Amino acid sequence: MSINLKGRRSHWLAAAALILGTLGLAGPALALDELKLIAPASPGGGWDQTARSMAEALRTSGIVKNVPVSNVPGAGGTIGLAQFVNSEKGKNDALLVSGLVMVGAVLTNNSPVSLADTTPIARLTGEYEVIVVPADSKFQNLNDLVAAMKADPGSVAWAGGSAGGTDHILVGLIAQAAGADPTKINYVPFSGGGEALAALLGSHVAAGVSGVSEFIGQIQAGKLRALAVSGPERVSSIPTLKEQGVDVELANWRGVVAPPGISDEAKKELVVAVSRMVESKPWQETLKTKDWTNLYLPGDQFADFLKIEQTRIKSVLTQIGLVK
Repeated sequence: MSINLKGRRSHWLAAAALILGTLGLAGPALALDELKLIAPASPGGGWDQTARSMAEALRTSGIVKNVPVSNVPGAGGTIGLAQFVNSEKGKNDALLVSGLVMVGAVLTNNSPVSLADTTPIARLTGEYEVIVVPADSKFQNLNDLVAAMKADPGSVAWAGGSAGGTDHILVGLIAQAAGADPTKINYVPFSGGGEALAALLGSHVAAGVSGVSEFIGQIQAGKLRALAVSGPERVSSIPTLKEQGVDVELANWRGVVAPPGISDEAKKELVVAVSRMVESKPWQETLKTKDWTNLYLPGDQFADFLKIEQTRIKSVLTQIGLVK
């Protein structure tokens, strides 16, 4: 399965090249000796895979000579974020992998630091969410599910990842768009996709939410029925939320930030290094292999996106009742 965002990868590369030229970021090849990458999660997850894929692409493309990766797990990435902000301040040789989950975790964990305390370098990739029900569910389509939730939000049990995470946020956004009371949604968090899948297949919950890659196998096997995806276009012929009258779009995006207090020159150098990685053949191969959607946004554009995203997620989590 391949997921595209309004165009092919060539469109993204051409756009990236145009942006870099407009910003004056094109130029001779860089020769950074070392760039540390910190994944604020345990090995094996999305942030860790992003960091290690970046390290490989940066090294093999000759953009950076040495790219060590370290893991600092805990509290939705906020432990790693706090350590990064405090210990790497003013240093121009480190990047922290971040993402939508961290935006929510900062709020739900009352973190003393946030992504506003970092220097945004680039949004990189994303994965869209899919809403599914068991194959024998009484909900034949999204309208049936939304109508039931609107009539009685507590009657529809949703399975997903951790409370306040991407899955929970999407259910809250759907409730908002449908006119249901977000504070009364019946969201059942699970620590792993396997547990959520078992609950769905056992009909212990009415619906489930996760990244497309998490459920696609069971969808194709006919054990789950996909009702909608949260992207701007269909994925594997699954209709979008928007085309079915639910005005919601959400990507579980991932990106990288630099420490606070670095110079404009250092920031520019890091933006250029990452932009060249995005254009590199190893990174493009990674996107294909892992079915990651290219959501690249450089530097200041990523910073503008973050401001909007933080406001949106805070509003959703407040209405759900997870944030005061």
